[in-house]
Amino acid sequence: MFKKLIAYAIFVLPSLVFAQQSTSSPYSFYGLGSLKFKGTVENRSMGGISVYSDSIHINLRNPASYAGSNLSFYNNEARPIKFSLATNFSSTKIKTSSESDSYGNFSIDYLALALPINKFGLGFGVIPYSSVGYGLQSRDSNGNLLYRYRGDGGINRVFLGFGYQLLKGLKIGIDANYNFGNISNTSIAFGYNDQGELLQFQSRDDKRSDLGGFSYNFGLIFNKKISKSFELMTSFSYTPQADINSENKNQFSTITIDLNQVELVQTTNDIDLQALNLANTKLILPSKISFGTGFGKPRKWFFGIDYTFLEASKFMNRFIAIENSSFEDASSLSIGGFFIPKYDSFGSYWKRIVFRSGIRFENTGLIVNDQSIDEFGISFGLGLPVGRLFSNANIGFEWGQRGTTTADLVKENFYNINISLSLNERWFEKRKFN
Repeated sequence: MFKKLIAYAIFVLPSLVFAQQSTSSPYSFYGLGSLKFKGTVENRSMGGISVYSDSIHINLRNPASYAGSNLSFYNNEARPIKFSLATNFSSTKIKTSSESDSYGNFSIDYLALALPINKFGLGFGVIPYSSVGYGLQSRDSNGNLLYRYRGDGGINRVFLGFGYQLLKGLKIGIDANYNFGNISNTSIAFGYNDQGELLQFQSRDDKRSDLGGFSYNFGLIFNKKISKSFELMTSFSYTPQADINSENKNQFSTITIDLNQVELVQTTNDIDLQALNLANTKLILPSKISFGTGFGKPRKWFFGIDYTFLEASKFMNRFIAIENSSFEDASSLSIGGFFIPKYDSFGSYWKRIVFRSGIRFENTGLIVNDQSIDEFGISFGLGLPVGRLFSNANIGFEWGQRGTTTADLVKENFYNINISLSLNERWFEKRKFN
C-alpha cells in the first residue's frame, strides 16, 4: 500500500501542483508573486526553523539532510525511505483604511521522496516557489473606476538533491532545481467622456511570461553531543543568484464589458516585442544565505533559531515595470522547537505525540509607496504517530499579519492550516540466510 501511494503521488499529484493558484494576495501583484515555500509542515510549525534534521523527516531546505548514519533500529544496515506529501489551506482577511474583504485558498504544498544509499542520500520532488493570484482596481477621487488588474500563475520547482556524510556529525549536500511556470497579468483602462459617462469601448493590456531555468542550493549540517544527554546542531545553506529565461508576449485589445462583466474582444493587436528587445529577457532569482543553531535532548526536546538573508534588491523584471514599487534586501528570523513527552511509550499514544511551536519575523523585501512590507507569524503543530515504525501525520497552524494600511496599502491577517503525511519504510534488507 505504501509503494502504491508513492507511485500515485509521483505521477498524478504533480499535475495538480502545477495547475493550482495558492494565493489571492494583492501583494502577489509585484515581482514573481508571493514567495511560497517556507519549509515542510514540521519546519513551519516551529516558526520556519530549518536547523533541525533527523533520520525520519525530510528537511527540504537543506540538502545535507538527505545523508546520515544508519539506524541501530535497522541493525546499522540502513535508514528508512522517507516520503512526504503536504497540503495547505489559508484564510485571509484584507483591509484598507476604509474597506475589508476575505478570501481562502487550498493548495498542495510539496511532494518529496528521500532515499538512503549508505552514507549518501538522494532526494527529489516538487515544490512551489512563487504564486500569483490577485484582482485589484483603482478609482479616482470621484469614485470612477480607472483601472482593473488581475493576474495568475507562478513558478514551480522540481529538484534533485544529493547529500553525503563527510565525517561523523558532518553532512554536506547540493540541490539542483529546475524552475518553470508562467505569469499572466491583465490591466483594463476605463475611459469617460466629458460628461463623466463611461465610454462604450475600453482598453485591455495582456502580458504573459513563460519562465524556465536552473538554480542550485548548497547545504551543510553539523551536530555534536555536548554531554551524555544533550546535542548541539548547526546548519548552513547557500543559494547562488540564478538567471531564468522569460519568453514574453504582449497583446493590446479593444473590448466591451456587458452587464455580467463579461469582456468581449472587438480588436486585438500583438505588440512587436522583438523590436523593443523584450521578447526574451532574463529574470533574477536572488541569492540566499541561511544559517541556524540549536540544542536539545535527542528524541525529547529541541530549541533552535534560524536567520535567512535574501538579496532581493537584485530582482529586476524589464518586461513588467510597476510604478511606486521597488525591492530591498530581505531577511527573516525564526525561533522555535519541539517537545515529546515520551517517544518510546507503549502504554500511552498521547505521550508519543510531538508538540511544536515557533515564531517568525520577516522583511519580505518588497517596497510599495515607500513602505516596506513586513510579515509576522506565530505557529504551533502536532506530530501524530500513524501506522508502523516512524510514520506520522503532521498538523500545523499559523496565524500572522502582512503589510500595513498606511500609504493607501493593504493589511492582511491570515491563518494557515498545514497537513502532511511523513511516511517511512524499509525497502532494502540484507539477506540473513543463504
